[in-house]
Amino acid sequence: MLEKAPTVMTAKQGPRHFLDIADLDSKTLRKIIDNAHAMKRAGKRVPAELRPKGIEDDVLVLIFEKPSTRTRVSFDVAMRQLGGQALTLNHDDLQLGRGESVADTARVLSRYADGIMIRANAHATLAELARHATIPVINGLTEKSHPCQIMADIQTFEEHLGPIKGRTVAWVGDGNNVAVSWMHAAVRFGFKLRLACPKSLYPEAEALDWVQREKGNVEIGTDPSEAVKGADCVVTDTWVSMGQSGAAKRKKILAPYAVDAKLMSKASKSAIFMHCLPAYRGHEVSEEVLEGPQSVIFDEAENRLHAQKAILAWCFGA
Repeated sequence: MLEKAPTVMTAKQGPRHFLDIADLDSKTLRKIIDNAHAMKRAGKRVPAELRPKGIEDDVLVLIFEKPSTRTRVSFDVAMRQLGGQALTLNHDDLQLGRGESVADTARVLSRYADGIMIRANAHATLAELARHATIPVINGLTEKSHPCQIMADIQTFEEHLGPIKGRTVAWVGDGNNVAVSWMHAAVRFGFKLRLACPKSLYPEAEALDWVQREKGNVEIGTDPSEAVKGADCVVTDTWVSMGQSGAAKRKKILAPYAVDAKLMSKASKSAIFMHCLPAYRGHEVSEEVLEGPQSVIFDEAENRLHAQKAILAWCFGA
């Protein structure tokens, strides 16, 4: 079971962690997205009114237990554009790799730095880090969720199609960590989410139960055509994530869920296609769709930078 995340507090009560979209209220999330739009419009020089006070003296520690391109570069550049500094560490750079506890690591880093972003192998590591840190902790990806990616995706959707509230998003493929964060977002931002996944790869029951408790407009089934029908946005992801075993079996199970031009044609005529990358052409998505006019994958990748500037600004008190 997923460990219960620490309560998100105000700046006066304690650190503002960004661990999961589900942990924050709709008003806070809406403000972050609105600020992300504003930061993108402003360019490299973030206006003073959008920057946290004293950010120029702050250091963000980036910890990577998994390889990264977009998360590593976008967070580093985001912190610099806000006026602060970033320090990147891999798992083997830390005593964590030699047995030091997560709790002790959190306490020590809290004495040196002003924030931590971690891409962790286990969500439990993220939760424990946040529980013991006295500075903000940000989820850069775990096996359970990927909230920063979906914040960038919502920004991208709204750039192309306007407000996401009341619209329809279709997820096709593995019910993985990215799908779970889409489920959280559907509840908090008020849009419909249809998921088409093989039954053996449905999202974990915990995520489905949470959506039901929150009365989210989320549907799940096994038919990609039904999920995509009339949708404003079609989303997929790689079939084999980092560290997963059984690649051949997964690819066989997911083969009917490939997003090609025929499947995209069932969506709205103005629909966009998203993929958080890296993409494997000819597997989860065809070259025609990935490079086609409906694809917004590189806007989506760029918006990791702007959405994360807004997340960092919120974490640091703006």
